[in-house]
Amino acid sequence: MKIPIDRQSGQALYLQIRDRLKHLIQSGVMPPGHQLPSIRGLADAIQVNKLTVIEAYGMLEADGLIQARPGSGYFVSQPPSASPSLEPTFAPAQSVIIPEHPCGSFCKFYNGFTEANRHPDRIDFGFGVPQPPEDLSRIARRAMTDVGDRLFHYNQPQGQLMLRQQIAQQLIQLGLEVSADDLIITTGSQQGLFLAIHHFVRPGDWVVVESPTYAGTLAVLDTLGARVIGIPMTAEGMNLELLEQYLKSHRPRLIFTISTFHNPTGITTTQAHRQQLVALAKQYECPILEDNAYEGLNFEPVPPPIKAFDREGWVTYLGTFSKTLMPGLRVGYIVTNRQNHQTLLSRKLLYDLHSSTVSQAIVSEYLASGHYRRHINRLRATHLQSRNAMLQAMEKHFPEEATWTVPQGGLFLWVQFPECVSIPALCRDAIAQNVAIFDSSVFFPGQKGYPALRLSFLHSAEDIERGAIVLGNLLKRSLHPSRNIQRKAVA
Repeated sequence: MKIPIDRQSGQALYLQIRDRLKHLIQSGVMPPGHQLPSIRGLADAIQVNKLTVIEAYGMLEADGLIQARPGSGYFVSQPPSASPSLEPTFAPAQSVIIPEHPCGSFCKFYNGFTEANRHPDRIDFGFGVPQPPEDLSRIARRAMTDVGDRLFHYNQPQGQLMLRQQIAQQLIQLGLEVSADDLIITTGSQQGLFLAIHHFVRPGDWVVVESPTYAGTLAVLDTLGARVIGIPMTAEGMNLELLEQYLKSHRPRLIFTISTFHNPTGITTTQAHRQQLVALAKQYECPILEDNAYEGLNFEPVPPPIKAFDREGWVTYLGTFSKTLMPGLRVGYIVTNRQNHQTLLSRKLLYDLHSSTVSQAIVSEYLASGHYRRHINRLRATHLQSRNAMLQAMEKHFPEEATWTVPQGGLFLWVQFPECVSIPALCRDAIAQNVAIFDSSVFFPGQKGYPALRLSFLHSAEDIERGAIVLGNLLKRSLHPSRNIQRKAVA
């Protein structure tokens, strides 16, 4: 493909490429499904750097005009079909869960994730991992070259200063008052979760979590011997009226919350909800642990983190790059106040001395390159298309008894079913048809919640449609067995 380039123009080369391809797409010269030239091929054809083409393709992808297919290249996007309903129907019963015994199911949950990755032909709705940026391997090589032998020595337990400064700048843009000295780099946010919980909680202490919540948090609390209070989720977030009742009666030592793109429901709380939660924490002197693993993956503006409304140090904040760059890098971070900082740092030192210097250098180099923002924009565009495809497929194929959330970002949505649906049976029947889902009871304290599924929408529209047909048929059989009997009798 030849694209006319004016090297004397004041317009950047990547913008010229974008504008030309955009014209070809919108005029119909490049129809839906048309494959674009490879990055290397187009760069060679018009004699520009590959980074210039990557930048142009990234902007077209962010605009929804093209989409990347892993291992295949870039293709012109299909025109949008009818917009799905964006009104959530999620409205569960509001019952507080206080389990009597721990369940210890996180290991099985995680093993299910790794097992699913061994079957690339399987449609895996149970777990969600975004595609890493195509240029990450090149950035990684550059990071290894630039810092050389320094990567292979012991490092500070709080993490590399440059990376902490870069993260602090990102958090300031979110509304946090933070400096590099307030951060501790962790080996993924799971380690940050472990360190923070063990700092605030002792065996036998009461801890508030949302119900449902992240299974890894429940596992840490179980192993510590903490007593859990599961406050139910509404469509707006944790039920704050019930929360206050238990803050009064049980005096918990910690509140754990996922305020933005809650895992597993996908719900994002309002600014008013966040401010009220901070006020309750202050009134009852109960610290908050805010896990924002999905920060940045929003389709539209979201409120500042809860930590942004904290002026007295009640909130400890967790973040990670596992959900935006690559889980295997295992780079997360804690933001805490000066009072707790040294204790957490000492615990981190005893835990693993410091997080991987290699992984830290790769993330730092990627942030410094300026590509991180463009990568996030591409993720937002592709995830929005996938979420809409999932909503459309559920509207089309799921029984009317199903209700669900409509997340404004993140990786997952949450579907609730009537009590008569057996989720374990549904999981077994689905995997027999090569569709992987996971028993979502693992997200409830004591596994005592209602029938539901956490569904990842990080798939192609074709895979989403095929998987939704399988799940829809299984659900209809479960909910309306008499209809199936009648069909067999007629046959």
